[in-house]
Amino acid sequence: MKDKLKTGDALVVVDVQNDFCPGGALAVTDGDTVVPVLNGWIEAAEATGIPVVASRDWHPEDHCSFADRDGPWPRHCVRETPGAAFHPELALPHDAIIVSKGRDRERDNYSAFDDTGLADRLHGLGVHRLFIGGLAQDVCVKATVIDACDAGFEAHLIRNATRAVDVSPGDGERALEAMRAAGARIDDAA
Repeated sequence: MKDKLKTGDALVVVDVQNDFCPGGALAVTDGDTVVPVLNGWIEAAEATGIPVVASRDWHPEDHCSFADRDGPWPRHCVRETPGAAFHPELALPHDAIIVSKGRDRERDNYSAFDDTGLADRLHGLGVHRLFIGGLAQDVCVKATVIDACDAGFEAHLIRNATRAVDVSPGDGERALEAMRAAGARIDDAA
């Protein structure tokens, strides 16, 4: 599919941050294996001249999603820490659009579109079709894909560029079903 990129498309890389990769505070099994796949897409996006978006969790130290505040997750992606940094091998272009979410200590944002202005920005750039990958398939990727559909984009999940955290067994598969139900296309081929 990446050889089919064209004007009007954009690539959205969701939360490929150190804390979501092996050794991180909220590691997704094999999370780092999405990096080479996404790098291939980034290279194709740059060659085509389409926008590359990278979202990131950018939490304050006392974020409401953290377990020490009765949230569901361990402390992760605290802004300006190594855990919040993008994976060191992720080859984001210098002009990538960086979207920071989860910045309000009292509100969580799973989707790259939630309270970021991203939909308006992409519509303003003439983008109609999105290719989305990253971490984690069953949390922030799912929310981003569903919100992309709701915002009127043709959303494609790059299946081999995402991994699920699978807090409950089968969460990843249920996420795929939810994304399909929202109107997303699941692209299995690179």
